Amino acid sequence: MSITVASVPASHVYIRHLGHPRHEHPSVEDVQRERRPEAAVLRLPDPPAARSDTPTGAPWWPPAMLDPAWIAAHEFDLMHIHFGFDAQTPTQLHEVFDALDARGRPLIYTAHDLWNPHHEDPTLHDSQLEVLFSRARAVITLSEQAAAEIRERWGVEAHVIPHPHVVDLDLISDYAETPRRRAEEFRLGIHLKSLRANMVGVEVLQAALAALREIPGSVLQVDLHRDVFEAAGLRHDAELVRWLQDQDPDLVDLRVHDFYTDAELFDYLSGLHTSLLPYRFGTHSGWMEAAHDLGTTVIAPDVGCYRSQGADFLYRWQDSGLDAASLRRAVHAAAAQAGSQQAGSAVPAVTSVEKPWLTPTAAARVGWRREQRERIAAAHAEVYARALSGS
Repeated sequence: MSITVASVPASHVYIRHLGHPRHEHPSVEDVQRERRPEAAVLRLPDPPAARSDTPTGAPWWPPAMLDPAWIAAHEFDLMHIHFGFDAQTPTQLHEVFDALDARGRPLIYTAHDLWNPHHEDPTLHDSQLEVLFSRARAVITLSEQAAAEIRERWGVEAHVIPHPHVVDLDLISDYAETPRRRAEEFRLGIHLKSLRANMVGVEVLQAALAALREIPGSVLQVDLHRDVFEAAGLRHDAELVRWLQDQDPDLVDLRVHDFYTDAELFDYLSGLHTSLLPYRFGTHSGWMEAAHDLGTTVIAPDVGCYRSQGADFLYRWQDSGLDAASLRRAVHAAAAQAGSQQAGSAVPAVTSVEKPWLTPTAAARVGWRREQRERIAAAHAEVYARALSGS
């Protein structure tokens, strides 16, 4: 028997990789041929969004499923919310969940963000989480640290199911066999995108560059979008642009462009030894998972749950601002580890048990992600079955 899930959204890469890897796009016939519970999960496709100017990379926003009328008119067994409720007030969310209750359809919620990275003020997001945690039949999150915070703040026990791979399995193999990074340098990347609310520019760049000046053969690659760099851009940051233009181009490789396609993003991450996340707050990171798919290590802040998710190196934020000394230590440790991956280095390499994303062969890295995804699929199927049985 299959379980039909109204997934909000369905086309996001995280959700697409929750199913068993042998069932990327399962049909009813596929399900009937399989006996395993994880093969019996069918996710409805995203309905057309209500607006034509949907954001780049999110054609499903705003999600049409978060509407009592849609819920009343469509057949499914349960609803699983991940993203897309940002524009809903707590009252509107209650109305959506009342419509689910009227049809006897359980709500599952995966808590990706405990502090929305787009919101400086967490008040609205906190009020939305209060509704989601109080109404969900089951809650999932991505790390033990997030589960502990959910338990402490909301009194809810969350299932911990890790983030699956972001890069498709066949592409992970291709990139592992032909990595883009150069062995003769240490390339640290900081991608500022469009400077969303939780990102810091000059302060983090200055500290990272100071650390790299002490490491021979190092390069700081800085990427940002045109809307930040160009004077007419909606998010133009004149101070940041001036700082970047004053740097030595032999040390700072500045690249200005629009939103990356998936292929461009994967090429970018594969060309780095380490990616540094310039965040003041946040919770989890799909960016980190994509980097690990490609064998790229990650320096993350000690805020949120990045450590518990699997960040390779940490730096600190304090009440007074960035702890530059901790960022320096993290950059030096990342460079040393990158050197340890080179033959003949005196620095011992980490083991694949500690960091499976640094396994030396394509088959090993793909095998790690495939096995993890199989466990993720089985865990979701179990959560769904329990929710439907009322246990």
